Amino acid sequence: MPAAAAAVVVAAVAVASPGVTTPSHGESRAAASITVTAGTDEDLTVQAESRVAALSVREKAASVVMGHIPTTDASALRAYMRDSDAGGFILMGANIPGGEAALRKVTSALTIDPALPPLIAVDEEGGDVTRLPWDRFPAAWQVRDEGPESAGEAYAARAALVQRAGIGVNFGVIADVTDDSASFIYDRVLGTTPRAAADRVSAAVDGESGQVLTTLKHFPGHGAVEGNSHVMIPSTRLSKAEWKKTDAVPFAAGIDAGAPLLMFGHLAYTSVDKAPASLSATWHEIARDELGFTGVAITDDLGMLQASGVAAYADPVANAVQALVAGNDMVLAVMFTTRDSVSALTDGIVAAVKDGTLSEARLDEAAVRVMRLRLQTAASGRGLLPVGG
Repeated sequence: MPAAAAAVVVAAVAVASPGVTTPSHGESRAAASITVTAGTDEDLTVQAESRVAALSVREKAASVVMGHIPTTDASALRAYMRDSDAGGFILMGANIPGGEAALRKVTSALTIDPALPPLIAVDEEGGDVTRLPWDRFPAAWQVRDEGPESAGEAYAARAALVQRAGIGVNFGVIADVTDDSASFIYDRVLGTTPRAAADRVSAAVDGESGQVLTTLKHFPGHGAVEGNSHVMIPSTRLSKAEWKKTDAVPFAAGIDAGAPLLMFGHLAYTSVDKAPASLSATWHEIARDELGFTGVAITDDLGMLQASGVAAYADPVANAVQALVAGNDMVLAVMFTTRDSVSALTDGIVAAVKDGTLSEARLDEAAVRVMRLRLQTAASGRGLLPVGG
């Protein structure tokens, strides 16, 4: 992608809603750059630490929960965010109205304080997983037989749509790799070999950079396991040594490219840890100490653990606490959630701090990482386009 395309303002990019022109493939971004104005990385960290130090344990607990309710009603969404004090919100299909302007009203309602917006996220991969109906850019399976630059262009264009909608985080870059056409993840992977996937993951992260906060998923890799983690805990006996040569490669590439979020899957690599990676301290140590990830670790939807039917994962509050203890910085709650789910999780996290199950130092670490991204989002203007913009 030309260097000039790397610095853009997404507000200049139109989307495929009525009366609006969509940028063509390869014409993904234009105009001036979005820049973080809050100072250096160190400045942002200091600000985040100061903010978190002023919070109560309950406020810190709420800040590490990304919640969801299925509605497009702006007043209901605003009340939900105000009452729960959640640090984030994931938009699912039930939150998406018919066009971009209407969606911006939804995302605007989720932001109580523009100086500290929540992390508003969406699963916008393209293809099989498309939340924005006007996203007509190439999906993973369409770009994986082309050069990496095609992936960069497609994801730059997709990120433009996401950012224009007032969304700051995209759970959109699949770093899993598989050549098994029978796998449920096959049509969503960016490459069928580790090197091919890595090249396109890196390009996708670069394409989204400066527009949305990119998330790599589903660590440590869905391609090596059999089964769908939405309904079970898929497992594999693949050794760590073999993983490092295969499934780790695209994740390492995405981390090196600067992806600020890493989603941990409910996947059991039993030769490394019998627990799912989302609940495994070992896998979090591998991500940070061996792959060099320094950003926000977030779980896949905790409801999937319940949906597995495994008795040990029947309690969503216990799952959230265990996920934080393991090293996640944010817990995601979608399936089986209600208006009171964030409060229940928050209460459970507070109780875990009080009884020593979760150290306050671990909660502080998580809250600072999340806070830092929220401050970065506010400084860069991601997700804060005016409704008429």
